[in-house]
Amino acid sequence: MSTARFGRGQKAMALVPLALLSAAWTASLAGVGVSTASADTAPDTTLPDGTSVPTQAIKAPASVSVAGGVAPGVHGSTEQVVSNVSTSGIPAAALAAYQRAETVINSADQGCHLSWQLIAAIGRVESDHGRTNGNSLDSKGVAQPGIYGIALDGSHGTTRISDTDAGQYDADAKFDRAIGPMQFIPSTWSVVGVDADGDGQRNPQDINDAALATAVYLCSGSDDLSTTAGQEGAVYRYNHSQSYVDLVLSIMNAYLEGEFTSVPNGTTSAGYAVPALPVTHNGGTKHHHQQPHHQQTNNGGGGDQPTEQPTAPPTQEPTEPTSPSTPGGGGGGGGHLPHLPSPSLPPLPSTSVPPVDQLLTHVQAVAQCTLEGYVDNILKDDDPFDQCVYDYTHR
Repeated sequence: MSTARFGRGQKAMALVPLALLSAAWTASLAGVGVSTASADTAPDTTLPDGTSVPTQAIKAPASVSVAGGVAPGVHGSTEQVVSNVSTSGIPAAALAAYQRAETVINSADQGCHLSWQLIAAIGRVESDHGRTNGNSLDSKGVAQPGIYGIALDGSHGTTRISDTDAGQYDADAKFDRAIGPMQFIPSTWSVVGVDADGDGQRNPQDINDAALATAVYLCSGSDDLSTTAGQEGAVYRYNHSQSYVDLVLSIMNAYLEGEFTSVPNGTTSAGYAVPALPVTHNGGTKHHHQQPHHQQTNNGGGGDQPTEQPTAPPTQEPTEPTSPSTPGGGGGGGGHLPHLPSPSLPPLPSTSVPPVDQLLTHVQAVAQCTLEGYVDNILKDDDPFDQCVYDYTHR
């Protein structure tokens, strides 16, 4: 039997309704029902961990820039960053986290009207969706080995911020450092940090927690983020830089126009899968992601100036970096990427509308094959990605 081919337009359209899948995955966690609430039922304004969105707008910045740079996830000109958003890809865990955050926050604060594309734009600018400084997202959406900024000690054009968390989050008991995929200052994280995935932790390195915390920050106060004025005001509070605001909103608009693709977790911004490296330790073997030899300028420097690691970096052992032999994410050779997790998506309930059910089945097949590590190559007739999608939709 010949394999059905899916054109570029079909695949692009299939990615957009992934928000429907994200909403379904989020419903049980956030307590969001599938039926319409009655007029007598007050909306649930609580977040998954029982906290709520601040009624007063948070004025303290979530992140800060340094002189000469916009943010750590920005390399090259801002024009290049905007023009390349469709090719850089969004890791599957990050895309799901952004879409869940939209669903949860707009249920808790129905006047905010926040889009996941705005959250994603901040994630792109702050850390390239968790992939700056040699990091990648693991199967649970946690940045490995961990994203830490330079010490905010007043040098290198930074704002001087003395330690506020006793090194709990940033491993620095003298000065604060920006942390995680959304680059929160620890003092601000202590206000908006949330356990979005129900694992019992508020972890700034977890893209699920960090994305929802960003949503909480942006929706604090009474701004309507469906308006340009509301978006500009909220993003400026997040980082007090007009060039930062302009870049974030430009990327958001590109995402709103469908200029994005999903890539497997563990894929770096260069399009390579990061395998778990075996290391002999105390007579045994364990696996971890490769540890970079140094961190680069964070919170604004564009990653051009290497600086010291935090005083107590994460516990992964340093290893010599290797060159992964299997390209992925960037539309490379197709096939299946090794060492990637293969989680299963839950079955979708029937809508009793055949065309809708057919579309959702195809969307879920695309999402499942992406999570399993298959890489789409539209130039090959025997693309394993297409075969995977075909198998899911015809079994």
